[in-house]
Amino acid sequence: MTTAGGDPTDACNNLALRKAARYLGATYDKALAPSGLRATQFTILQKLNAHGELTIGGLADAMAMDRTTMASNLKPLARQGLVTVEQSASDRRARTVTLTPDGLARMKAALPLWQDVQARFEERFGHDEAAGLRACLKGVLDTGFDPWAE
Repeated sequence: MTTAGGDPTDACNNLALRKAARYLGATYDKALAPSGLRATQFTILQKLNAHGELTIGGLADAMAMDRTTMASNLKPLARQGLVTVEQSASDRRARTVTLTPDGLARMKAALPLWQDVQARFEERFGHDEAAGLRACLKGVLDTGFDPWAE
């Protein structure tokens, strides 16, 4: 799906999404840097705060991430004492992730930084456009692919 004489990568959905994700991710990482958190780490803490204890698999699903990558993302948070990762009491095969009081405090300290970058992005991109972007990206997740199926 390219135009005649055009760069074939201009029509690549994956490249367009990844370029925007890297750009926006780096913007949020830079804004959150004073808190000592990266954007993905902040989002993990937010998810745990909103949903309470989750299995690694449940947290990975909530963030559209494979379990191995989620486990890797949790290691520095656990080392810093921001989350605990323990064997599930109900299923010995699963590990549960819990937000610690220090993790909650760090998330709350980072929240104004996130709110600021969120507001700046929406101001520049447009509030309605940002809402539309989130809806569109949610639609991408509903396309029926199963990228982490084993």
